[in-house]
Amino acid sequence: MIGFYHFYESDSNGNGFPDGFLLRASRSLREIKAINAKHSKEDESMYGLSEWKNGGEFFDYKGFPIFYRQSGPRPDTLLCLHGFPTASFDYRKIWSELEKAFTVVTLDLIGYGFSAKPYDFDYTTFVQADVVEAFLKNLNAGRVHILAHDYGNTITQELLARRHEGRLGFEIGSICFLNGALFPETHRPILAQKLLISPIGKYFGRFIPDSRFAASLASIFGPGTKPTADELADHVALFKYNEGKLIAHKLIRYMTERAKYRERWVEPLQNMTQPFLFINGSFDPVSGKHLVERFRQLVPDQENIVELPGIGHFPHVESPDEILTHFLRFLGRKDGLAGPPNSSAKP
Repeated sequence: MIGFYHFYESDSNGNGFPDGFLLRASRSLREIKAINAKHSKEDESMYGLSEWKNGGEFFDYKGFPIFYRQSGPRPDTLLCLHGFPTASFDYRKIWSELEKAFTVVTLDLIGYGFSAKPYDFDYTTFVQADVVEAFLKNLNAGRVHILAHDYGNTITQELLARRHEGRLGFEIGSICFLNGALFPETHRPILAQKLLISPIGKYFGRFIPDSRFAASLASIFGPGTKPTADELADHVALFKYNEGKLIAHKLIRYMTERAKYRERWVEPLQNMTQPFLFINGSFDPVSGKHLVERFRQLVPDQENIVELPGIGHFPHVESPDEILTHFLRFLGRKDGLAGPPNSSAKP
């Protein structure tokens, strides 16, 4: 059983950076919890961090507890995959609407969020894909739609490769990618990522101040959709939970895997037969507009692309209503439900 540390519930009090947000983000979790306990949650569609955890469960993966959430039941199952260095909590702003249409399932990958974070563990994309397959088997999910972001895209590429090999344990009904490096040549890591994957990464991850982590994360949001201090503090808490800082340099090794296994993971994109939608925040310095341009070159047959000007690396956090509109329209059209066909667009 996981030994839970103290964490706090976020409150929402603005869309910009309040004065002293870095100082606030760097306070201890106990201090932040005491501050936020004085405030009530104004937006009832938003989940606080404790509420998100309390609504979840754990399944066992080879002796390690893996956190997950499941809504439903509905006829169709939607799997939501998160990225680095965050967790399934990223989907909190669209969860309530998604669960009206699907059995929505998500998990914190091993090493992330509320899941186990063993130090002596082989954190590879192949293992993460194994975790996802074990998770769906645990739920008896034989067919899923996939909504993926960031590192979740890479994991989905590995799942597609396994499908091509005839050894995937479930059927993929459709795929929607949000921002995330699909090709190593277009990935533009920020300084914190470069330091984590460098020879000093072990020490950088261990000793990075909360304020530096928060500022690095905020730098890849859009200019008008920056996270609040409370939202950043939530991310800090998830990153540090279960001594997560000690393994950050191990988690980020997927960046080298993308280059090593480029052919294995790019070819499945070029040979996809599933309905596909790509929603991209154009302002993202890591995998924004430049990624879309490369995608059009390498995967010209996939034209169902939505570009969101002014939105950064986290479209589902920065502009949840737009994501819901495009995603539900995409799935509605595919299943023959109400909703016009969704073509390539720039809203």
